[in-house]
Amino acid sequence: MSATNPLKITVIGTGGVGGYFGGRLALAGHDVAFVARGPHLEALRRDGLTVESVAGDFTVSPARATDDTAEIGEVDYVLLCVKTWQLPSAVDALPPLLGTGTAVVTLQNGVEAPAEVAEAIGRDAVLPGTAKIIAQLDGPGRVRHAGGPGLLSFAEWDNRPTDRVARLRAALDATDGVTAVVSDDIWAELWAKFLFVVPPGGLGAVTDVPFGVLRTRPGTRQLLVAAMTEIRQVALATDVKLPDDAVATAMAFLDQQPATGTTSLHRDLVAGLPSELEALTGAVVRIGGRTGTPTPVNSVLYEVLRLREEASQGT
Repeated sequence: MSATNPLKITVIGTGGVGGYFGGRLALAGHDVAFVARGPHLEALRRDGLTVESVAGDFTVSPARATDDTAEIGEVDYVLLCVKTWQLPSAVDALPPLLGTGTAVVTLQNGVEAPAEVAEAIGRDAVLPGTAKIIAQLDGPGRVRHAGGPGLLSFAEWDNRPTDRVARLRAALDATDGVTAVVSDDIWAELWAKFLFVVPPGGLGAVTDVPFGVLRTRPGTRQLLVAAMTEIRQVALATDVKLPDDAVATAMAFLDQQPATGTTSLHRDLVAGLPSELEALTGAVVRIGGRTGTPTPVNSVLYEVLRLREEASQGT
């Protein structure tokens, strides 16, 4: 397939999110470069990118892949898809990609990544965004998409309409298996996802039980509601307008998820892997402290999990 007006796009972080959306865009005829390393990079160069998807399997071959962004040059868009703890090295790799109008779409969990990236490259270059998809790396050169809407939401920092936002939306909407949304209030959307993801991740990691148990036991369900309510209060204290029913909406969505489901924070912490604890539960506590907003439930979850993380990493 060949796009009518192909975009130059670089994906930094070719895991589940970056591999899926970048792969779909490449399949649609856009000029997509994938940044990866190690065995994953070798597999991409040798065999291309293979995506096993509930929306239809596909392979991008050959895949343009590198570990050096200087080989790519300036692009129209960067999809920044690394985990939050990988952001510093990813930000260091951005300068060769940046032209006058380049937009860097931040797709990290949490609410602090856009500001971290903007501090390095300027706010005008950043499109805060969020991905709604269940996808993960399934071995070198392979991504497995298990479900979710395959949706990217993004907007300018101040939510104003711009040509570059419209162009990216048009390209994504014309791509099979992808839905694009230009958010009316990207910050409210980021915080709404934050509110949904953080409590099940923190409480799930502490108890090591899946969604089905957390939401059906009266005690743990009450803790989820309390932790979500704290996050809504923190959001309001930072002038983010989350609706009155934000917690009820998040709990209703949680009730629709597979009973065996868990979050990546839960899985990483239990496995002793590097996690996004600081960007998720830790951020609730930090921003709560900065704004004078009490966060007792999230604070307990954070301290317990921080101790576990330190013990597993020998720090």
